[in-house]
Amino acid sequence: MTMLSNPATKYRAYPVLNLTDRTWPNNTITHPPIWCSSDLRDGNQSLIEPMSPEKKLRFFKTLVSVGVKQIEVAFPSASQTDFDFVRLLIEDGHIPEDTTIQVLTQAREDLIARTFESLKGAPKAIVHMYNAVSPAFRRIVFKQDKEGVKAIAVHAAELFKKYAAMQPQTEWTFQYSPETFSATETPFAVEVCNAVLDVWQPSADNKVILNLPATVEVSTPNVYADQIEWFARNINHREHVIISLHTHNDRGTGVAASELGLLAGADRVEGCLFGNGERTGNVDLVTLALNMYTQGVNPELDFSDIDAVRKVVEECNQLPVHPRHPYAGDLVHTAFSGSHQDAIRKGFSQHDSHGIWEVPYLPIDPADIGRDYEAVIRVNSQSGKGGVTYLLEQEYGIQLPRRMQIEFSQVIKAETDRSGLEVTAAQIYSLLDGEYLQASTPYRLQKHRIQEEDGTCTLTTEVLANGTLNKWSGCGNGPLEALVASLPVAVEIMDYNQHAIGSGSDAQAAAYIELRLPEQRPVFGVGIDTNITTASIRALFSALNRAKASAQLLKDSA
Repeated sequence: MTMLSNPATKYRAYPVLNLTDRTWPNNTITHPPIWCSSDLRDGNQSLIEPMSPEKKLRFFKTLVSVGVKQIEVAFPSASQTDFDFVRLLIEDGHIPEDTTIQVLTQAREDLIARTFESLKGAPKAIVHMYNAVSPAFRRIVFKQDKEGVKAIAVHAAELFKKYAAMQPQTEWTFQYSPETFSATETPFAVEVCNAVLDVWQPSADNKVILNLPATVEVSTPNVYADQIEWFARNINHREHVIISLHTHNDRGTGVAASELGLLAGADRVEGCLFGNGERTGNVDLVTLALNMYTQGVNPELDFSDIDAVRKVVEECNQLPVHPRHPYAGDLVHTAFSGSHQDAIRKGFSQHDSHGIWEVPYLPIDPADIGRDYEAVIRVNSQSGKGGVTYLLEQEYGIQLPRRMQIEFSQVIKAETDRSGLEVTAAQIYSLLDGEYLQASTPYRLQKHRIQEEDGTCTLTTEVLANGTLNKWSGCGNGPLEALVASLPVAVEIMDYNQHAIGSGSDAQAAAYIELRLPEQRPVFGVGIDTNITTASIRALFSALNRAKASAQLLKDSA
C-alpha cells in the first residue's frame, strides 16, 4: 500500500460554512478564558499506564498551584479507581474553595446515577455529559437518525436534573458536549444543544457549559472558528451559556484552533499541560497560556517555575516533554548557531530591563518562566567552540544529560573566553573534573555505610565539614532517599541519570544528579566510581557543594 497519487478518491475536504460576515478575523484576544484541565481524565485515559491515585493527587495539587480553577478529575462511572479518587478529593479535603472539580459521564442512566453518587458531599461540582452527534457516528456507531441522537441527549439532561435534586447541598453546574462537534452539521449541533438547554433552563445564577469538541480535527482552524461563531450566534440563552472549546491535535493545529475559537467568541478552554491526550493529544494549555503572555495578556496561570511543572507532568505521565516543545523544551531557548548567539548576546546587551522585550530569536524572556540565561548559549561545532558533548562521549565515555550539557557549556565558555583558544578533549575533561568531580566544599565525604532491612535502607555517612567530622544517618526506600533524609539542609532532587563507562572488569559507573536548594536554581553534580551506589552518593555531594557555592556567590553579590 502506498500513498495515493489522487487522494481525493479516498478523502474529501471538510465543507466550509457560508459565513461571509464572520467577525473573528478582526478580533484580538484581550483576556484569558476560563481554564479547565482534563489531564486527570482525558490525559490519564490516554496513558500506557494510567496514573496511580498518589500520582493523580500530586498532579491535582500541581494544577491547583499554577492556578487552574476547574479540573476534570475522573470518569467515576468507568472504574472503581476513578470513583475512589473523587471520594478521596472530597472526603480528605483536597479541593480548595476557589477550585471546582469536574467529572465526565456518558448519557446513560446507570452511569449518570453512579457519577452523582461519587460527588456526594462536594460543595460544588461540574457534571459533564456527552454523546456523539456527527453523521458518521449516527450512521456507523449508533444506527440512529437525528431525532434519536437528540433524544439521547434530552433524556440524559432530564436525568441530570433528577439526580442533582437529590443532592441539593451541592452547587451544581451542568455541562454538555455534542461529541464530534467539529465533524457535525453546525445547525444540527445547535439544535441538539438548544434541546438540552430547554431542559436545563440556564439563568444568570445557573449558567450552563456547552463544550464544543474538535474530537478529531477534520479541517483547518479557520473552519472551526466559523463553526464556533455560527454556533454562538444561533444558540439560545447565549448570555447564560459558557461556550467551551476542547480541541485535539490530529492535524497539529490544536493550539491554533483554540486561539481562533476564542477569537470567535468562546469563553472557556479544556486541555492538558504540554498537550497530552488521545492520539496526538489535547490542546496544550501551557503553550496556549504562554502565547497569550507573550502578547501582553496575563493568562492567570503561573508558570514561573516551568521546569518544576514539567518534572511533575513527566513523572506522572511517564512521557517526556519533547526538547523542542514550545517554551518548556530543553532546547527551545538555546542557540547553536554562532550568528544566532551573536544576535542574542547583542539583544541582551541592549535590552532595557524595564522596557519591551525585543531580544532576537527569543519570543519570551526565559527568566519569566524560571529558566536561566545560561540555557540560551550552548557550545557546539556550530558555534565554532567544538563539540563538547561529542568529545566527552567519544574520548571518555561520558554522556552528559541534556540539561547538564547546557550548564557545563557555561564552564567551557568561560574558559574559551578567558584563553581565546579552542579546548581539547583533555582540557574539557579537566574542566569537568575540577568543576564537578572535585567539588568537595563545604562537605567532603569520607566514607559511607548502607544497611537494608525489611525494605528500608539506612545510610550512614561520615562527612568532613568546616574541619569537623560529622556522622549523618537517614532512612528511605533507597540509598539516595536515605541520604537526602540525613542531610542537614533541605534539598530536592530534580533529575537523576546514570550509565556505565566501559565494560568488563575495568567498567565504571557515572551518575548525574540535578539538585535544588530552597529558593535557588538547580545545579548538577557528577560522581564516578566502580560501584553505582557510590557514584550516586558522590554525585549528590558534588551537586550539594556546587549548590552551596552558587548560593554563596548570590549572597556575596547581593
